[in-house]
Amino acid sequence: MTSLLRDLPSVEQLLQTPRLADLMTRYGRPLTLDALRLSLDETRDAARAGLSSLPSRDQLTARAESILAEWTRPTLQPVINATGVILHTNLGRAPLSRAAAEALTSAALGYSNLEFDLPSGKRGSRTVHAEAILQKLTGAESALVVNNNASAVLLILSALAKGKHVVISRTQLVEIGGSFRVPDVMKQSGAKLAEVGATNKVHLRDYKEALSDGAAMVLRAHRSNFKIVGFTEEPELAKIANLAHEFSVPFVDDLGSGALLDTVKYGLGHEPTVQESLAAGADLVCFSGDKLLGGPQAGIIVGRKDLLDRIKKHPLARAVRADKLCLAALTATLLHYLQDEAPREIPVWRMMSMSPRTAKVRAEAWREKLGQGEVVASESTVGGGSLPDESMPTFVLSLSVKHPDKFLKTLRSQNPPIIARTENDKILFDPRTVLEEQDPSLLSTLYSLLSGVP
Repeated sequence: MTSLLRDLPSVEQLLQTPRLADLMTRYGRPLTLDALRLSLDETRDAARAGLSSLPSRDQLTARAESILAEWTRPTLQPVINATGVILHTNLGRAPLSRAAAEALTSAALGYSNLEFDLPSGKRGSRTVHAEAILQKLTGAESALVVNNNASAVLLILSALAKGKHVVISRTQLVEIGGSFRVPDVMKQSGAKLAEVGATNKVHLRDYKEALSDGAAMVLRAHRSNFKIVGFTEEPELAKIANLAHEFSVPFVDDLGSGALLDTVKYGLGHEPTVQESLAAGADLVCFSGDKLLGGPQAGIIVGRKDLLDRIKKHPLARAVRADKLCLAALTATLLHYLQDEAPREIPVWRMMSMSPRTAKVRAEAWREKLGQGEVVASESTVGGGSLPDESMPTFVLSLSVKHPDKFLKTLRSQNPPIIARTENDKILFDPRTVLEEQDPSLLSTLYSLLSGVP
């Protein structure tokens, strides 16, 4: 072993090769040296364990290059979503429109007037960005953008109800992804939970009793990721709002997903819109930017100016504020709605409006290019905690493979990774959630894997 290790080249000797010069240009000298040392250390360990011959210098260098690639490979990377779940939370929810991506890039590559008032030449406020468009779209007096909807709820409660009771129905004490629970958020904000009603029924008198005991706010949390069916009852939104106003307390509606368009027009169940909530009398409405809105991750609060003025001044508002990239992408997304082009320009709405016929044509084109598979009827879903139990008819490419789970794992290891689903031991690829520009990459990868070409 000692004689074997004596023949192991040093780091300096390896650095003399042209291939190492290229690696240092690509990865930098310090990182390349670390990779070389690790490559040599692995070889020493293998020799002590009984390695009979040393790897060549090319092999040592190749191992170092592999280590460098592993160290510098981003953990966050683009994937092809062929699952048919439009707002796939694990896959980043809503893909941005081209205009939103361009606005984000423009804001990222240079300076901007994020907090600079151009007319006066003095310090400005980032809260003005997107506010005017939100006011025009929803009819609200004021608006504020924060980093996500959980932050929006926490900020509202902290600014307006700390140390006070907030009325909420037991039918709405929800938990969403990541163990985010409404009661826990209330506790964190300093607000006190005033539960009313039963788990399946709540009456207006329940709210009135809690308000009579001195509650300072009424909160409605929309059950966006599940449904209560059967022996159930809840008062209409307008009646709850009117009752809250009789007691001179604000009524806050947490819509969660927050649609600006009527989902019924797309063959889906009705998802309450922001405009409907405000029209029903909600003083504040909060919702997400990256779900049915189809924009970047954001929490949006719209409603009464006097309440939002207090919220904007709260110390927590700075901690949860949106950055310039979010504001740029969100503004561009909102402009699609303002210009009546959202169904055409925003990917999630384009996907929801895709007809089964269009999906079938694309799936058949895939099958023809691959030379195998079967086009079958299936169902797509909205996902993202929106429209539970709702699905859309689609057509998918169904592939039969020997080991479906192993094949799915292989798909996930590709560049870009492909995420599909299985049904009855067959791999399904839904055109609804595959962007058209991703078709060549999808088909090239599938052809290689199915034909055994490396």
